[in-house]
Amino acid sequence: MAEIMVLDDVLDAVILIRRILERGGHHVSVFTEEEDAIEYARNHAVDLAILDIKLKKMSGVEVLEELKKIDENISVMMLSGYPTLETARRSIDLGADEYCVKPIEKYELEEKVAAMLARRAAKGV
Repeated sequence: MAEIMVLDDVLDAVILIRRILERGGHHVSVFTEEEDAIEYARNHAVDLAILDIKLKKMSGVEVLEELKKIDENISVMMLSGYPTLETARRSIDLGADEYCVKPIEKYELEEKVAAMLARRAAKGV
């Protein structure tokens, strides 16, 4: 169905998200290093990126900014265990489609991803 990439500095988190979304028929690539995720996006057509805000070397907001330079049409969901109004506003200003608080429930993740992909399809992207 969709090409999805997930970036979180916690390996267990990306594996869990991958398992959930692969059950929905999506192809999911997971990363724990920011540079690897950005390089992947440069070389692959990614429909949707799921980014944690707190990472090792960069913030998820900085990765969002880099991904939008690569493909302005990429759909992005931001995840944060430490949500702030500032990061939410900055993420939305940079083009994030969703800003969700961790831990995210399985059904909420599935619903948000489905809605984001439906909006993307409606735009003809």
